[in-house]
Amino acid sequence: MRLWSLHPRYLDARGLVAVWREALLAQAVLRGRTRGYMHHPQLLRFREARDPARSIAAYLQSVHNEATNRGYNFDRSKIGRLSRSGDQKQRLPVTLGQLRYEWEHLQLKLEQRDPGWLASISMRGNAAANSVFRVIAGTVETWEKRRL
Repeated sequence: MRLWSLHPRYLDARGLVAVWREALLAQAVLRGRTRGYMHHPQLLRFREARDPARSIAAYLQSVHNEATNRGYNFDRSKIGRLSRSGDQKQRLPVTLGQLRYEWEHLQLKLEQRDPGWLASISMRGNAAANSVFRVIAGTVETWEKRRL
């Protein structure tokens, strides 16, 4: 399971579909509707949220928005209840080190899978986070399984 902290605009088509499916699974786990993945490290930050179900719903909404912008037809009805939009206190923290790690990880994936997409998203500066996160100082998150 990979619930990217990066903004979904960086994901290629395959990555966007994958994160949608994985976030739907995470939503089921956080709602107690499945036993699998209950202790997956990627869920820790959502479990620690004031309202885990609404936090994952907001995450799914951001993925849905990106998919809609690209002309994909993800089923909005699968997303649970959302928090009030723009509630800064509801945003989950993510470290700058985590974002940098994920950007490097995504680049390696895209070099193999979709070099054209990688070229189209080349950036200057820091990668943007998904809108459900607020970026804080720090290194790679402790729950991350490093693969680089």
